[in-house]
Amino acid sequence: MQLHLDEQLSTLRLGGVKQALSQQQTQSALYQDMSFEERLQLLLSHELVQREQRKVNRLEKQARFRLSGQIEQLDYRASRGISKAQIRQLLEGQWLAHQQNLLLTGAAGCGKSYLACALGRYFIRQGVAVRYYRLKTLLEEMRLAQADGSYPKLLEQVNNVGLLILDDWGMEMLDAAERSNLLEIIDTRYGRVSTVVASQLPVEKWYGMIGEATFAEAILDGLIHRAVRVGLTGESMRKQGINLTDADQAE
Repeated sequence: MQLHLDEQLSTLRLGGVKQALSQQQTQSALYQDMSFEERLQLLLSHELVQREQRKVNRLEKQARFRLSGQIEQLDYRASRGISKAQIRQLLEGQWLAHQQNLLLTGAAGCGKSYLACALGRYFIRQGVAVRYYRLKTLLEEMRLAQADGSYPKLLEQVNNVGLLILDDWGMEMLDAAERSNLLEIIDTRYGRVSTVVASQLPVEKWYGMIGEATFAEAILDGLIHRAVRVGLTGESMRKQGINLTDADQAE
């Protein structure tokens, strides 16, 4: 009978119930005073917790974060130019609910990439699908996708993800094809879903990095309009020898 029950739970993909039931059976004395309904509730609660964790794990894997940033481990020293109040406001998610973008700027090593990944992980736990890219990597993937015919699929994935993180923005000048592809992303996402940009360049220098006036105006209009801006300050945390959790989390 037990083998049959295990098979049924496996067929129904109730792994959490199966695990919790095994625990109840091996430690039966702990549960003997509970009613059937109470024990059933424990089984179902365990199943729900496992399903939620599997969802979070799946979304984190799909996000492809470069750093294992965690909101709980952020550094709030005054020299960094970011406060707990600012982070609380970002975590409330009003900018995300109103489809606003978030622009993170600051010198190399001040923690932009770590903060972007930490925010991404936090919102995954709230059920938001997130995707992390270095800008140059995304543009290269788009170029290859155009060559092999997978461009429409990639574009749909990038344009529809709930939160897109573009890191290392402005590290290199864009060519004509990259400008066109980037405009397609920014224009399609504008007013629908939010994008986080992390850049060493101050916003006023982004125009020059894009390299062509018409495209620059269109891209920056869609990216900067109504955006929330956070500027990180201070000397590179790597130069100071500060280890915040990851050796390279202070990008």
